[in-house]
Amino acid sequence: MTLPSDPPAGTPGDPAGEDEVEVAAPLLSALVPPLAISLPPPARKRPRPGERRVQILETLATMLQEPGAERITTAALAAKLDVSEAALYRHFASKAQMFEGLIEFIEQSVFTLVNQIVERETSPDAQVQKLLLVLLQFGEKNPGMTRVMVGDALVFENDRLQTRMNQFFERIESQLRVALRARAEAAGAATPTVDASAQASALTSFAIGRLQRFARSGFRKSPTEHLDVALRLFVQ
Repeated sequence: MTLPSDPPAGTPGDPAGEDEVEVAAPLLSALVPPLAISLPPPARKRPRPGERRVQILETLATMLQEPGAERITTAALAAKLDVSEAALYRHFASKAQMFEGLIEFIEQSVFTLVNQIVERETSPDAQVQKLLLVLLQFGEKNPGMTRVMVGDALVFENDRLQTRMNQFFERIESQLRVALRARAEAAGAATPTVDASAQASALTSFAIGRLQRFARSGFRKSPTEHLDVALRLFVQ
């Protein structure tokens, strides 16, 4: 004998089933509150060895581009980096050492290109023109570094920094002198050494003046403006 099976709950026509469906949903939402998930704040990524040092120098150079930034304090630099001043001194013994890091970058960048010019260019005229172009273009592309090159950012700093920048331009003048002497000798000048020294000194002063004008114009006056015309006036 087969017993008739009971109709499943919720079958149409079954009042009990209809009531159960209507009550189940509100009861479920009342008994199970929404989950409140709070994620921990992301941990600050620690820079790799050497990265923080580079970041400090890059930030210092960027700050030197800002108006009135001839004098930058370590407190302002630390605030810009969102670190403590003590954190700066874990990478540099002093602010002077930070500026030395910028000067090292200037020296390496410019003289690497100067050496390439000397190796590749056989014409003294081309050497002189490209050497000055490299120097002025570097300043134009790195405005903050220009303030270091012309000494505006070093006025209140250790004297050795300005001495080192002076030596940088003495090396530039020396390299110009070599090329200009070769040019004077090829032209049959009676006093090639004297002529080359005078021209190299004038061209170096010209380059420094162009960089100073660039910095003191708020980086509006391009140091490479009409450079070819100016060079023809100096080297004839």
